[in-house]
Amino acid sequence: MSAQPRPDDYRHESGDIGSNYRRVRGATQALCATLTPEDTVAQSMPDASPAKWHLAHTTWFFETFLLAHFEPRYRRFRDGWDFLFNSYYQSVGTMHARPRRGLLTRPTLDEVVAWRAYVDDAMLELLRRRGDDRDVMARVILGLNHEQQHQELLLTDILHLFSLNPLQPVYREAPPTPRLETVPLHFIAGQHGIVEIGHAGEGFAYDNESPRHRALLHPHAIANRCATNAEFREFIDDGGYRDPALWLSEGWDLVRHEGWSHPLYWDDALETSFGLGGRQALDPAAPVCHVGFFEADAFARWAGARLPTEFEWEAMAHDIPIEGNFVDSGALRPWPAHGDRARPLQMFGDVWECTSSPYVGYPGYRPASGALGEYNGKFMCGQWVLRGGSCATPAGHVRASYRNFFYPAARWQFSGIRLARDA
Repeated sequence: MSAQPRPDDYRHESGDIGSNYRRVRGATQALCATLTPEDTVAQSMPDASPAKWHLAHTTWFFETFLLAHFEPRYRRFRDGWDFLFNSYYQSVGTMHARPRRGLLTRPTLDEVVAWRAYVDDAMLELLRRRGDDRDVMARVILGLNHEQQHQELLLTDILHLFSLNPLQPVYREAPPTPRLETVPLHFIAGQHGIVEIGHAGEGFAYDNESPRHRALLHPHAIANRCATNAEFREFIDDGGYRDPALWLSEGWDLVRHEGWSHPLYWDDALETSFGLGGRQALDPAAPVCHVGFFEADAFARWAGARLPTEFEWEAMAHDIPIEGNFVDSGALRPWPAHGDRARPLQMFGDVWECTSSPYVGYPGYRPASGALGEYNGKFMCGQWVLRGGSCATPAGHVRASYRNFFYPAARWQFSGIRLARDA
């Protein structure tokens, strides 16, 4: 966890902590409104989790780290469910193997929903009585942000699951994409010299966003918008997936072994893409999406550019309003950039932007003590930082210092590309 919250830190948008707790928890279940019980059980790959598991795990978090911790007389809803829905907190106890989460036909979806209601009632009573306790509030805030992370994961995991169904089912009808002309690509000079990076100490942040520290930036420029489908199509047509000179060695091995020839969810004709709104024609002006670090890096080399470091990205995003195409818009897919080409566009929302920075701790970083210290620090190995949020991220959940991270081959997230270059 990060620094102790101030009283205003747990008012996500408006209202008291109880109303915001209900809002976030209700949003998770609302994401499942169009799913059948069968949809919520299946697991499409080891990296994904069933929707029912997401509903249960986020409930387990509040039961384990709040109710069982602060309420001595609290009785767990069911014995044995700790083992089923613990994710990776080794210091809390053993857990069901992640690749086998799709085998959990029991408990049923109805039982999990009943558990959520049981925990919600107990949590709201805890908040009523101890809403001014800073230790309670710190964990509640973390729990709500944790749940918002799982809201995005629930969507990405459902998308991957539905993409493997020959019927190509529609998760939810989405509004038409705005038909906009492509904003001309333009590189904007970034800050250089010594800059301050990391959480500034106001509002909630995860521990991996701290401590705030100084970083040296060399002269550089960053693209005014994300790379588009049309631009990535040029990369493909020019033999981008067939040229080993463009790829890191591990990435090239994956291209050959997995048979990559286009972004995940594109059809082989390079004309359509499968999304939460079903299969639709590719919008040439929309950001390319569902590419991993290896593809982003290869595309940048082909374009005669590179990926920005996370520090370059944060320095440019620091003073930009946190506005964009988030899940709240209902679009469920990236939209084309629009606005003044001389200004940074799409810094927040649409697609998570790959950076060239490995996911490691900042100078002086120390994970929190106890089980919650396993939340971020234990994953600082072999992963790469992404910034900015996506069209599946809840509004209000990201900030300029937010650090997402995935393995370089991961493609099922809403991840895209923003170019940079040395100046």
